[in-house]
Amino acid sequence: MSEFELGPLGLVLNVAEDRAHIEQAAEAERLGFSTLWLPGGQLESLEPLVELLRATEKVAVAPGIIALDVHGVADVVRLVDLLDDGEAERLVAGFGASQRAARPLAGMREFLDELDAAEVLLPAGRRLIAALGPRKLELARERAAGAIMMLVTPGHTAWARELLGPDATLVVHQLVVLDTDAERARQTVRGPLGFLLSIGGYAANARRMGFGDDDIAGLTDNLVDAIATTGDVEAIVAGVRAHLDAGADHVALSVLSDGNQPGPIEVARAVAAADPTLAR
Repeated sequence: MSEFELGPLGLVLNVAEDRAHIEQAAEAERLGFSTLWLPGGQLESLEPLVELLRATEKVAVAPGIIALDVHGVADVVRLVDLLDDGEAERLVAGFGASQRAARPLAGMREFLDELDAAEVLLPAGRRLIAALGPRKLELARERAAGAIMMLVTPGHTAWARELLGPDATLVVHQLVVLDTDAERARQTVRGPLGFLLSIGGYAANARRMGFGDDDIAGLTDNLVDAIATTGDVEAIVAGVRAHLDAGADHVALSVLSDGNQPGPIEVARAVAAADPTLAR
């Protein structure tokens, strides 16, 4: 069903008030990254996606994710209406179910029905759905081009690939910290990880992957090391390849930094230099 090619490696850019992410987008494209992502939590409006498309020439641009808690069908229609045909063809929309809804899966189905009825130029083949468990993965297979996952092990990636089948697109957002001080790198991961495990289905999925309540509550080394990649650039490349080998079509580097550790574009440069076959 997919109408796009994400390539093996993407980069998540943070929306910056000084608009540094616009220059970084152009550089990441030159480095060979084939897809650029913007974090859904930073998208108070969808216009930064338009700006990123206009700052680049060939790469796919995707939100990771458009949260249905914040944006509805009308917002998506307005987004697509702002784009010319070439820009629209490079937009890949990732959607995440509302966490406030009593029945989030039903809410996602209703949203997709409404989007289809709007006849917006964003067909199912250019949509991805945030999915971790079997029912959402099945929905992603049936109603979209595939699924986006985060905070998963390569083993979970392999399980998801089996459930999705060979044709659906499977994207893994991988938390990474470029820092050889293992404990400092883990501490950088623990900040956002503690927040993420408090919302949605991330804690439930951690249990599905075999982690206990003590791991989740304590953000143990065992948990952090399993669902994030830290270390030198070779460790990051190995982490990416582990998910690709397990069945992911695309791994998006979601770079974390304490302010002193390298940020997204620095990590992008290092990875592109270390393994040019990933960034192409």
